[in-house]
Amino acid sequence: MRFSSLSDWLSWQETLHPNEIELGLERVKSVWQAMQPNQLSAPVITVAGTNGKGSSIAFLQSIYLAAGYRVGSYTSPHLYRYNERICIDGLAVEDDPLIQAFERIDKTRGETSLTYFEFGTLAALSIFASAMQSDQPLDVILLEVGLGGRLDAVNIINADLALITSIDLDHQDWLGDNKEQIGKEKAGIFRENKICVISDPDAPSSVEQHAIQCGCIRYRAGRDFGFSEETPGQWDWYGLGLNKQDRNQDDPVKRMSKTALPRPALTGQQQLQNASGAVMVTEALKDGLPVSLQAIREGLLNAKLAGRFEIRQNKITTILDVAHNPAAAQVLANTLVEFAQANACVGQFRCLFSVLADKDIAGVLAPMMSLCQHWSTATVPHPRSASASKIERELRKLNPDTQIDCYDSVRQAYQHLLANAQPEDTIVVFGSFYTVAEAGAMTV
Repeated sequence: MRFSSLSDWLSWQETLHPNEIELGLERVKSVWQAMQPNQLSAPVITVAGTNGKGSSIAFLQSIYLAAGYRVGSYTSPHLYRYNERICIDGLAVEDDPLIQAFERIDKTRGETSLTYFEFGTLAALSIFASAMQSDQPLDVILLEVGLGGRLDAVNIINADLALITSIDLDHQDWLGDNKEQIGKEKAGIFRENKICVISDPDAPSSVEQHAIQCGCIRYRAGRDFGFSEETPGQWDWYGLGLNKQDRNQDDPVKRMSKTALPRPALTGQQQLQNASGAVMVTEALKDGLPVSLQAIREGLLNAKLAGRFEIRQNKITTILDVAHNPAAAQVLANTLVEFAQANACVGQFRCLFSVLADKDIAGVLAPMMSLCQHWSTATVPHPRSASASKIERELRKLNPDTQIDCYDSVRQAYQHLLANAQPEDTIVVFGSFYTVAEAGAMTV
């Protein structure tokens, strides 16, 4: 065995490939075919989008677990432990299965160079394939696309259902500089004559155009399903009947059924859109994976996802959010307004912001400028981090008079905020997974 510890395997993988990101399926697909020539036999749901992927998988995992199914899920990146990326029945795998999977990949790949993400994707698939051979095989597998869709390593697996969440500008260097191009890349996870669910009601036309080209059975938010809020404390999901007789009716109202559901555990208005798409997924697959209304309700109430408007209560309230693109930052700002109103907040929002240099820094900051009374900037623990001084300059452009403190690390900035904030204040940590992970580890 090349290494005996998970940390050594991961450190080695970071240096193995010349590029941190290299989109394309040929290398990773060849290794997977050599490892596991048969497709995974459980239904596979692949999720792509700019924002909402993690939340959607959290809802699906929680619903299917509540329904009594065995669930494998692969997400990225992680917050605190690499193991979080691969879960079986909602629990992160231990080190040993990961080490064994990495060893299998290393022996199989020969001279093929793999990126850190490709190693992780193959490890997840290998662990799921092994679980399928056990006396308790998986019933459903959830895969989150890392970047884009068409050329992402996850796309070596043919999904039985593809879910597209909200689409906006991010990773333009890789995916294109407009939403139509980005949408087309993400729609690359569609498969011929399979099901696709589009939970973004404003998805670019390229998404559905590609679905039509693939002959997909299509369900689109705002047309085939959606939600409304008419009763306090709950929401109504509505969707098309899934049998042919219902779907062929001329009157679209007659094709819709409405179901009252509890508000999901994940906070924020946008979570209704994510939850709505997840419910549509379960409806679309109900012939093979029947789910009761009670399981849907329990799943929505029990869904958990670290770092998405995650509230930590201590002497000072801290909100952790991995928002790192303009659309996600706008959602964060909207949710903060809702939070302040619901909790009658009288103190200040003090923001700790750190981000990677390749992000639209001004675009991420702008939605938060009117809410935050005090800024702390820091250098995120990553080679591609934007410096605290660069973030400060972007803040000054947006508001020359804003109050800003710069720090060498997220830890230092967060310690200072905890020491100086008033009890009624709220600390908001956002900008990247790395930012939230470092601050979040200090609030446990």
